[in-house]
Formats: sequence, structure tokens, C-alpha cells
Amino acid sequence: MDHPGNSRAIAAMLIAMAGFILNDTLVKMASDAVPLGQIILVRGLICIAALGVAGAVTGLFHNARVLAHPAVLVRALAETAATMLYLTALFQLPIANATAILQVLPLVVTAAAAVFLKDAVGWRRWSAILVGLIGVLLIIRPGLDGFNAFSLLALAGVGCMALRDLATRQLPKDVPTLGVALVSFVAVTLLGTLLTVQSGWTDLSLVEYGYLGGAAVFVLVGYVFIILAMRLGDIAVVAPFRYTIVVWAILLGYLVWGDIPDGITLVGIAIVIASGTYSFFRERKAGAAETR
Repeated sequence: MDHPGNSRAIAAMLIAMAGFILNDTLVKMASDAVPLGQIILVRGLICIAALGVAGAVTGLFHNARVLAHPAVLVRALAETAATMLYLTALFQLPIANATAILQVLPLVVTAAAAVFLKDAVGWRRWSAILVGLIGVLLIIRPGLDGFNAFSLLALAGVGCMALRDLATRQLPKDVPTLGVALVSFVAVTLLGTLLTVQSGWTDLSLVEYGYLGGAAVFVLVGYVFIILAMRLGDIAVVAPFRYTIVVWAILLGYLVWGDIPDGITLVGIAIVIASGTYSFFRERKAGAAETR
């Protein structure tokens, strides 16, 4: 029987994906005139302010000691590295390519959980992981025409995101999600501060502040709604809708920059989406079998 919250969870996932891709789009637009460190710094300060207000209202800081858990620190460091690697790649790649590479993350997390956390992963899901990586190779095309070395940075960013997600799984239940997000944003913003001190401050126009302010709003929308999606519905039903972000990326890439993915890239994107979706359904089936 379908989970009663699936319809709302799917809607939340669609909103989350729209929020994340609009964040990426605005950040990429700002990168024409604003250094990476300053983008991270300004966007991070806005997010920290918003999360700080939310934390004060919800009483987050009354028991802030739980945020000292080692998994929170590992997650924050992994998030920081992932942000730097992925944004560096995003600024140099078509947004559809960078976004598509990011979609291999669930497969990488599944593989990493099997290796490091000893999760049970059958041959079908291992096959899906292998096929998904073949899809990524079609998008990246190492050593062939169309290869962009910044694709490897995006892939390294995916590795850091996998570490972040594994650390998230190790968080005790009494560690609040809002606090984890706040710690992560503080760590990322500290990185932006260090990079800005190194490169110097660039005066921003109102348009550029608008880009970064909008990016902060949309990334927070993404964070809030993806948490709602995961809590409201059946994860195996809801998770495949994360791939709608690729459709948005292709559309925005064309409208904003005139980018059109070539045939090989589209085939690679389709393979990544298909293998990821299959892996979600296999995980759901395996989970159902374990509960019998």
C-alpha cells in the first residue's frame, strides 16, 4: 500500500530540486564577476543569519552541545570540500553536465556504505552502480574530444558528498537537523572567508548581491524541502524524483547560456538516471524482504 504522504513528499522533492538548480544557476551567473571565495562567503552569511534566527526561535541553542559530535564535524568538513570542488567545476562546465555528474551520488553512497559500513548490497545494485559509472564516463569522456578536466573536480566533489552522507547516517537521533545544517554552513563560510582574504574583496553591484541573495534563499528552500520529502514519504518512491533537477539544468543551461548537451552526453545522463532509479527500487525491495 502506498505511503499516505507520498504525494506531498514528491511535491516537496520537486520544489527542493528546483531550489537547488536555481541556486546553482544564480551562483554560476555571479561567477562572471565575483570570485569563488566571495560567492561562498556572501551566500553563507545570508544562510547563517536565516538559520540562526530559525535556531533561536526553535530553541536550538539550548542544547547546542550535541552538535559537538564527531560525525557533525566530519560532515561539515566534507560539505566544505564538496562545495569548493563542485562550485569550481560548475563555473567551468555547462550546468547540465555538472548537474548530471552530481546525480551519480546515490550510487556512490550505496557503494561506499557497502564497503565502509558493511551494508548488504546484492549483485543487481552493484551492476547498477557499474552501469551508472559508465554513464558518467560518457558525460566526462576522459581522453576524448569534448573532455573537460573540470569534470574530474565535479566527480571529486561527489566523493566528498558521499562522505558527507555517510557521516549523516552516523548522527545520533538527538542531533537536530537544523543544527547540523548550521554547522555545515559555518564551516563552508569560513572557507569562503579564507579564500576572500587571500584573493581580496571585490566590490559588488546590486545585481550581483541580488544573485547571491537569491542563491541563498533557493539553497535554503532546497535544504528544507528535501528534508520534508525524506520525512513525509516512502524514500524509494520519492528519491527518483530528484532526477528532475537534470531537466531543469538542461532547460536553464539553454535559456541562460545557450548550452545544448550533445547526443553522447544525453545518453550518459539517461544511463545515470536509469541506473540510479533502478538502484532505488532494488533497495526498496531489499528493505521489504528484510522486514518479512
